[in-house]
Amino acid sequence: MLIQPTLDALNALKLHGMAAALSEQMTQSAAQGLSFEERIGLLVEREAVFRESRRLTRLLQQAQLKERACLEDLDFRARRGLDRAHIATLTACDWIRVGQNLLIQGATGCGKTFLACALAHQACRQGLSALYVRAPRLFEELTLAHADGSFRKRLAALAKTSLLVIDDFAISPLGARERGDLLEILDDRIGARATLITSQLPVEHWYEYIGDPTLADAILDRLLHSARTLTLEGESMRKRKSQAQA
Repeated sequence: MLIQPTLDALNALKLHGMAAALSEQMTQSAAQGLSFEERIGLLVEREAVFRESRRLTRLLQQAQLKERACLEDLDFRARRGLDRAHIATLTACDWIRVGQNLLIQGATGCGKTFLACALAHQACRQGLSALYVRAPRLFEELTLAHADGSFRKRLAALAKTSLLVIDDFAISPLGARERGDLLEILDDRIGARATLITSQLPVEHWYEYIGDPTLADAILDRLLHSARTLTLEGESMRKRKSQAQA
């Protein structure tokens, strides 16, 4: 039997995993001894694995994570206030599915960005979309979007993202436009999509940082309602790594 027409048909149907598995089976003597049901089962399993891998690759590319991090790489030995049980409750990503926010605060270098990226990576593993962006760059992009008329389109894209990671919040002053843009982002996401924010500034000082009392009330109401807070402690992980390499 000529196998090439079957391979061509599978690839034309975009069943690339099955095509690769079938091609391999034809060259493996062990596969010839399997029943039809066993062989077709292996082909379907390979296709499922192929699609899952491709989906994860696509989601990670879209996420634009700053750190190549995953939850398995978290170091619980360092005294940073990381609670293994608490992190375990975040692993299933149910908090993302119900649109719950997560705030990670702590001094510079204590691992906030790494943890945020690890949680976003876990979201992608669960088939959820994620996007990482630093707060100063986000506001800069939105300013440009106002100028070129793409602001509403950009807001709509952010609103569809299952997990939006805003890193380095409160690292630079907020102007009137930035406050308004932040409110727009959070208003689209409240109760429907999860937002993860990292900041060196403790949450209790965010009201003062935002400045405008009316907008501060509105922003914090949308951000803090039923939000979880993680506080990381200890010395800079970057400093520790540099000392270890010295």
